[in-house]
Amino acid sequence: MAAGDAERVVSDPDAQAHEPQVGSAGLEELRRALAEAQQQASTFKDQYLRSIAELDNVRKRAQREVENASRYGLERFAAELLPVKDSLDLAVDNAARADAKSLAAGQQATQQLLNRAFDKLNIRTVDPVGEPFDPALHEAVMAQESATAEPNSVLQVVQRGYELNGRLLRPARVIVSRAPAGSS
Repeated sequence: MAAGDAERVVSDPDAQAHEPQVGSAGLEELRRALAEAQQQASTFKDQYLRSIAELDNVRKRAQREVENASRYGLERFAAELLPVKDSLDLAVDNAARADAKSLAAGQQATQQLLNRAFDKLNIRTVDPVGEPFDPALHEAVMAQESATAEPNSVLQVVQRGYELNGRLLRPARVIVSRAPAGSS
């Protein structure tokens, strides 16, 4: 139906004659239904606005939490390393007065503090001597012939690697074995 047709239908007096006549009781029921629909629409609008506000609050709270996590995420790590720092400071302060035996004992105590901190923070040492070479965990710095070790196994660790919660922080730098020349 075109726009002009709609105007003709509305202005057609015969069309009004075909509409059912609504009595005062029917009119009252329509008004009640309209009021109820308007109330329901108002309730839905209020719920919608509250939901939008709550969603905005959740978004802002999540953004604050992400900012705080990045700002203070290292707090636990730093707190675990403070005893290690204290131990090193004490060793440096007493180095002139200490003998070799007490220096070695102090270094061992400091290393134990650091190992405990690593354990609490789920930092695992990658020290793969004798294991097969794994390029995902190891970095080969050299290959060396060996008659006793399996080819492509780790002969020596030059620098230990570390994992944090199963994710590699630094690969272990290793010397990898290879079969001696002339052997098949």
